[in-house]
Amino acid sequence: MTVNARPDHRVNLYRDDIAAAHLRGEVEAQRYVDGEDMQVQVPVAPVLRGPQGSAPMETQLLFGEIFRVYEEKDGWAFGQSALDDYVGYVDVAALAPRLYRATHTIAALRTFIFPKADLKTRPALPLGLNAKVRITGAEGDYSEIERGGFIFTAHLAPVGAHVRDFVSVAEELRGTPYLWGGRDSLGLDCSGLVQATLERAGISSLRDTDMQEATLGEALPEPIDFTTLKRGDLVFWKGHVGIMIDGEHLIHANAFHMRVEVERLDIAMGRISRSAGHVTCIKRLPKR
Repeated sequence: MTVNARPDHRVNLYRDDIAAAHLRGEVEAQRYVDGEDMQVQVPVAPVLRGPQGSAPMETQLLFGEIFRVYEEKDGWAFGQSALDDYVGYVDVAALAPRLYRATHTIAALRTFIFPKADLKTRPALPLGLNAKVRITGAEGDYSEIERGGFIFTAHLAPVGAHVRDFVSVAEELRGTPYLWGGRDSLGLDCSGLVQATLERAGISSLRDTDMQEATLGEALPEPIDFTTLKRGDLVFWKGHVGIMIDGEHLIHANAFHMRVEVERLDIAMGRISRSAGHVTCIKRLPKR
């Protein structure tokens, strides 16, 4: 008898006692629930493995992103990100029930929400790359956002306006500290760097390395000819990924340098092979 594998718990919301309604028939649970969309109202909201502050961080939500909530209990929301379906627990205080439809994203690495259209006022909140806002007006060099405050207009891009070269965004992030689970420009892990930079280029990406390896681009034929690599190729190891900036150099968020760094691919391969084995795959994205 063939036993069907259960859906990946990272991107399918279920426990023994509760499951997303659309999973009825795929998983068994005591009850099936339709989620309610809520919106992140803090600069960065950690998505945790369990409903306690000490739980490991799986990923992050950015200001203005949508988190679909299936259960609220003891100050924690159990749900999944609308961006990439990632499942986890978020502090309810980080979420707002009143939704707005974003008109712009943050295109600078970091910016601020000011209480007035004046750079000399003390900022209320910092925002990072890919945060989402709704613009309601303009005053001088600043744009007013839904729920109040002003952002320097040159730091914004309309929703749907993307860069052509996602690698250039990765290069801007060089030196950003390594943070496990991070996808904010203040701290990134390897797959977070890939996801964030691809998003800025208008390319959807799942969150974890194995998901990205399985779904992004086309694999170069085996055996891999490392002399044919191009800018934008994604190099995968078990549990790690980097981005080629040319035929010889890789940019990646890594725990060796504890930051986003550029190094020669052959040097990175020699070091990483001792812990994660050899390169498993190189994926090339379609031309845009």
